[in-house]
Amino acid sequence: MWKSLSCMVDVTQHPSLTQALKRLRLAIIMPRAAAKLAQNSIDISQAVQRAVLTEVAAFSTSANPAVLPNLARHWAEHIREIQRLYAGGSVSDFEFVAAQAREHAGQHFPLEAVLHACRSGQKILTIWLCDALVADTGGAAVGSTPVAANQDARLATADFAIEYINAISTVLTNGYVAHARVLAEADGDRRTELLNILLSGFDESDARVARLLKRAGYLEQRQSYCVVLAQSNDPLEMENTARVQRIADSVSTALHALGVRTLIGLRNNMVTALLSDTRRISGWTAVQATLATRVEPALSLLGNAVIIGISNDQPSTAYIPKAFREASIALDFAGITERVVQFAGLPLRRRLLHGAADSVHSALPTWIAEFVTTDAKLRGALIHTLRGYADADMNILKAARALGVHPNTIYSRMERIKRLTGLDGQQFHDLTELLLAVDCHSPVQLSG
Repeated sequence: MWKSLSCMVDVTQHPSLTQALKRLRLAIIMPRAAAKLAQNSIDISQAVQRAVLTEVAAFSTSANPAVLPNLARHWAEHIREIQRLYAGGSVSDFEFVAAQAREHAGQHFPLEAVLHACRSGQKILTIWLCDALVADTGGAAVGSTPVAANQDARLATADFAIEYINAISTVLTNGYVAHARVLAEADGDRRTELLNILLSGFDESDARVARLLKRAGYLEQRQSYCVVLAQSNDPLEMENTARVQRIADSVSTALHALGVRTLIGLRNNMVTALLSDTRRISGWTAVQATLATRVEPALSLLGNAVIIGISNDQPSTAYIPKAFREASIALDFAGITERVVQFAGLPLRRRLLHGAADSVHSALPTWIAEFVTTDAKLRGALIHTLRGYADADMNILKAARALGVHPNTIYSRMERIKRLTGLDGQQFHDLTELLLAVDCHSPVQLSG
């Protein structure tokens, strides 16, 4: 009878467990063993739970109140499934185990602890299954002694327990990983939506947006916000997905150590991080150091191939778009020699020139083209002299020493500049006009 029952096992599901179950049905009287299991099911479940709690610390240390009740329920389900198999049922797809896996993944309970619990349960399960054996081995081979038959039954039982735990471990792992991936993708979509809303600006009258931001904790009081933009020195590398991900991971790792809340994504071909932290605990406590100041040292430790722009701190989510623009400007000034640039550290003149360069370029004085061409022929001597003279506080002798030339050379160059432009570089207003025109004509000079 039991040999015919073995044909009912679905060989397409977990073949190793299927074969172990066939051998078990040939070695023992299944109905008697099933009845013994049913009689002791509560004791078996409790014994497994005690072993798991003793050997797997994660179940005892978890602050989730659902973890221990779920452990009891899960093992009760396993005992019922084993009873069903002993009663002649076929190996199933273990959907109830997949549901357990999704539950653990949703709770973010570690997969390692779940699999460790399976291994702990296997030892106890084997003992109880062997105790459920009856002296009469029924289907033992003809000529076998009772002792040999009993030994075969115990080996078949232990083999079944091993294969059962292997099967459910596989289902647990696959189900956990698949559900965790789904949750991660959903969380990534939510974070992307949050980042886009915050960087683009929003109207608080939009109830859906307000609810989304409130649930995410972005409408809390006394928060500071700062935007960090990171990019490779070579813009073409930002077309490489793996390279972009490495930069994002590096920025995330650097900021994680500071305990700052971070929302990271890709925007306008730049790795974009929105940082937030409590500005002050209450109205009676001192304001903390700015986020921009706190994060700069950590970001400075990133590789030489990454340039970074950091905005000023902003007092509310309404100013986050402004922070994004500030970080973009700071990133424009970053380069090999100055990889991390804070917007707050940019001199006013550099900011003004950056903002006005495009609009002023079309209205530059008529002499600028000839002046730049002549300067290029002289290997930059004229512009270099103007900058050196300004740096020396318009002192000819100091400028000559700094430039390593004779003072008469300075006078000679100033005279040539005057002939080309009509402006006297030794006069403050004319010198300012000359330098502004040069900087607007060649904005690349600003990043130096």
